[in-house]
Amino acid sequence: MKKLCLAIAAIAIMGSNHLLAQTDYNIAAGLGIDFFSGVTLVGPSGKFFLADEHAIQGEFMFETGVTAITAIYEYHGPISGADGLKWFTGLGPSVWILSNGIGTRVALRPTAGLDYKIKDVALAFSFDWRPFLGLGNLGNEVGAFGIGIRYVIE
Repeated sequence: MKKLCLAIAAIAIMGSNHLLAQTDYNIAAGLGIDFFSGVTLVGPSGKFFLADEHAIQGEFMFETGVTAITAIYEYHGPISGADGLKWFTGLGPSVWILSNGIGTRVALRPTAGLDYKIKDVALAFSFDWRPFLGLGNLGNEVGAFGIGIRYVIE
């Protein structure tokens, strides 16, 4: 029931802002999914554009026994002939808080992907390859990917 209420509220908000939606956006917030090697982290995700090409993406993700806080600087570029579609690449830190007395670990997260803002709809989607390079006792993972589904606020 709670999920149904949230879905109805999201649709109502999107409908009320339909006329305000633009091809590009400055701020978006929503759901992030980070998956690799049998692990799926899910949680709130936001993207804030500092300028046309420069953005900061932040995520607060959860999985059983893991809380991950990630901040990535991204450089965006347009894709000719594809309105609303941009490529991006970037890098940022990720702090992993692990339960069972394991402690906290840090990783670097390079990323490369696509960001798509639907014209005339206040929704943006992203898909990226985001391996992590573990520092200390956290291993490396090359086959890591992220998905973002965000409501465009501005």
